[in-house]
Amino acid sequence: MASILLLTVLPLVLLLLTCVPAQRDGDSDDGDILLDAKSRLGDPAGKLSDWNRLSNPCNWTGITCHTANHSILSIDLTNYGISGRFPTEFCRVSSLETLKLGWNYINGTVSSSDLAPCHRLRKLDLSSNSLVGTLPEFEPEFMFLIELDLSQNNFSGPIPPSFGRLPVLRVLNLYSNLISGTIPGFIAGLTELTELRLALNQFDRGPIPLGIGNLTNLEYIWLAYTNLTGVIPASVGNLLRLKHLDLSNNAIDGPIPESIGRLRSVEQIELYANRISGDLPESLGNLTSLRQFDASENALTGELPETFAGLHLEFIGLNDNFFRGEIPAVMAMNPNLVDLKIFNNSFSGEIPQYLGRYSDLEEIDVSKNLFSGGIPPDLCMRGSLQRLVAFRNRFTGEIPASLGDCDSLYYVRIQENELSGVVPDRFWGLSKMYHLELSNNGFQGPMSSSISTASNLTKLLISGNNFSGEIPPEICQLKELTMLDAGMNRFSGSIPACIGRLSKLEQIDLQGNILSGQIPVGSWKDLTELNLSMNDLSGEIPSQFGELPVLTYLDLSSNHLTGEIPAELANLNLNIFNLSGNDLTGPIPMAFASPVYLPSLAGNPNLCSSSGTTDLVLFPKCPLVTAKGKIHSRAALYTFVVLIVGLVLLAGLFWFRRARSTRTGKFKRGPSWKSTSFQRVGFDEAEIHDCLTDENLIGSGGSGRVYRVMLKTGQTVAVKRLWTCPRGPEPEREFQAEVETLGRVRHGNIVKLLFCCSAEGFKVLVYEYMANGSLREALHGDKANPPLDWDRRVGIAVGAAQGLAYLHHDCVPAIVHRDVKPSNILLDSEFRAHVGDFGLARVLPKEAGDCVTTHVAGSCGYIAPEYAYTLKINEKSDVYSFGVVLLELVTGRKAIDPLFGENKDIVKWVREEVAGKELDLKLVIDPRLQQMSACEYEEMVRVLRVGILCTSYLPINRPSMRLVVDLLRGHRDVSFFLPDGQKQY
Repeated sequence: MASILLLTVLPLVLLLLTCVPAQRDGDSDDGDILLDAKSRLGDPAGKLSDWNRLSNPCNWTGITCHTANHSILSIDLTNYGISGRFPTEFCRVSSLETLKLGWNYINGTVSSSDLAPCHRLRKLDLSSNSLVGTLPEFEPEFMFLIELDLSQNNFSGPIPPSFGRLPVLRVLNLYSNLISGTIPGFIAGLTELTELRLALNQFDRGPIPLGIGNLTNLEYIWLAYTNLTGVIPASVGNLLRLKHLDLSNNAIDGPIPESIGRLRSVEQIELYANRISGDLPESLGNLTSLRQFDASENALTGELPETFAGLHLEFIGLNDNFFRGEIPAVMAMNPNLVDLKIFNNSFSGEIPQYLGRYSDLEEIDVSKNLFSGGIPPDLCMRGSLQRLVAFRNRFTGEIPASLGDCDSLYYVRIQENELSGVVPDRFWGLSKMYHLELSNNGFQGPMSSSISTASNLTKLLISGNNFSGEIPPEICQLKELTMLDAGMNRFSGSIPACIGRLSKLEQIDLQGNILSGQIPVGSWKDLTELNLSMNDLSGEIPSQFGELPVLTYLDLSSNHLTGEIPAELANLNLNIFNLSGNDLTGPIPMAFASPVYLPSLAGNPNLCSSSGTTDLVLFPKCPLVTAKGKIHSRAALYTFVVLIVGLVLLAGLFWFRRARSTRTGKFKRGPSWKSTSFQRVGFDEAEIHDCLTDENLIGSGGSGRVYRVMLKTGQTVAVKRLWTCPRGPEPEREFQAEVETLGRVRHGNIVKLLFCCSAEGFKVLVYEYMANGSLREALHGDKANPPLDWDRRVGIAVGAAQGLAYLHHDCVPAIVHRDVKPSNILLDSEFRAHVGDFGLARVLPKEAGDCVTTHVAGSCGYIAPEYAYTLKINEKSDVYSFGVVLLELVTGRKAIDPLFGENKDIVKWVREEVAGKELDLKLVIDPRLQQMSACEYEEMVRVLRVGILCTSYLPINRPSMRLVVDLLRGHRDVSFFLPDGQKQY
């Protein structure tokens, strides 16, 4: 009986034992598989060093095991710096559910056969690698895949149909690839999707799939830069769980569907840079969760619906549209409104006067509209307002007194309106203010002495008003002031002598006032422009002006100045020089004895042409005087004869050289010769041509040769002679781009184009000379010994950023440089940065944010990733390139350096070095800058973070250049703007 029982029970026990999972302690077979995969991968940082046979695989870096049976569930090697082909060996781990290899250097292709063993996976992430080829097909066995991320690679071709047969897929990320074809309709069959990100691809022009409304579980849609056309389908209103909708930067037209009002969960809608037309639907008022709405750069019309205006908005961007009508008053009652940006529109009417009373407004930008009425008095009632930008409108009335209590305010631009009255005392002295621009209004009254407390002020621009009274001496306490423009007002009295102590001044413009007394003198080593014209100034011209190292603009005309012209002014490299309309006497210095200076000296009847000078025909010759004060006629006659003989000899020499040049073909002026002066210059094309010799050659590059030329006037200039045929059409294109761009811009951080000339086989551009060459030479070349100190590096960064910000934000239309790099950032004698070389620059179309090019232009290591495959450029392309420059300034390394390893540039190297750890500059800092103060270290961290932010892979995450200037100056916290994935930086 017992034997029978045993025979009956034993098989059941054995069967049960086979059903119990074995206790595996990191299965040795799986460990062998992982080690086999590791042997085929590059691991330069040694992060997989603990993968060895001496330890349990469950304890290895990046490995997660089941808590009960210790089987391997997950391999996560995200951002480990590994390289090589796709490791198919990992798919042989039978228990594997998650494989994450994103942000590495995996290359080659991924085929269907490579992935076939991975059919048990639930999550697959291969994002941000260097994979190429077509997207892999997924076999029917992939029944469990819920997350698929192949974004930020170089996959090409259409999306395979098998992607539409993944039954439980929730996340599909394919953005930032080279995918073509149209967005397929079978996407609408993935009904479990919660995230769909296909942005930044080269899809063919096509519509949004009509069936998109079937994806009722969607929470996130990102289809920017996907060549979408047609209208937004009404079925989008079925996406009741949607929180983020981004269809920006496409060619979508037609109206916004009324059904959009059913998206009760949506928090962010981005429709900017399309061709959407019609009115905003009233149903937008139903979107009670909406925090961000951006419909800028479209063709929308009509007024903002009142129902929409009362929403809980955090950000509104409606810029660059054709909106007309008033902003509804309900908008002003929004309790969550933080940033209001509606610039570059045709809005009219008044801004609600209680805007800001119920919300923590931080920034309001309504510039370039047709607004009228007064500035709302409650903009800063909650004490949060930082930026007020309202220029080029029709605002009237006074600056509200309440803004004088706005201690958070640091940036104000309300120029070119019809504002009037007296500026409140406290407003002048806001302690955080660093940019105050009130120009071209009707303000009156004095400049308050309370301005002394505006200790951070760098730019005070108040020209074109009716300000009166004396300039208070308290202005001398603004130690950070770089620009003082108070011209065309009614200021009287003397210019405070203490203004000479403001050593950071770069521009002083006090023209068109009633100022009297003598001209003050300062040690203005950065001063480039001094304009005191049209006043009642008296006394002599200070000879110390000749010692100002970078002064290029000097206008003292229409005053009552006396005495002689100081000979020391000949030391200056002046582009603008005007002493006309004064009471100057004595001989004209030889440096100005040229017809080109006649207008600059006119209106001084007591000036005379010095001995030997015959070019200044409007002025009498200075007489030769004996010791007794009588004219020595015999000496005068002798001098006259000598002059005549000298002129004859000079004329003969000139004729001989010209004839010789013509015979040899060296120089010949003819009817095809075209010359243009952009500044007042004392030379012509003949003088320039004769100086283009090998001994004057200082550089040669892809666009031509650069010469250092010392002119007869004593001025030193830089001359670039462009390559001509047979090198193709590019020199002509670059020549025109340079001339058209630099011929119309003027900024202290943009290199000045003085002169250009062209003829068959000869094209030259003449610039102001930069004594310290380029940033590339100063940072990486022979001039880098001794190395640039940190103060100079950060000064160069701020200067170059200001120049680019001017191109992007102040030029109309905006200009994109397209070739920002250290060799195109030039340094003058004081190491001030000047952005140069505009041969690749492009003007952005007025009606669209991008310019489409036919080929990639720029320099390796500085080209924004999206530009390389979309051929679309905008300001964010320059921002990326500038971010690379910032990383070079901190690290001292070039953008491309063999020390980084294979397939790495400075961006990837820096990110790898600081990823996943608290930022330690010792990992990346230029070893030549090891000795630094705590303050310098903090500033270095800030600049590095700004560089990382500027080089964000996605353009949407990069700041504007205007914001970059603020971040570099420390006026805003860079960590606030870093995406979540970069917060550790």
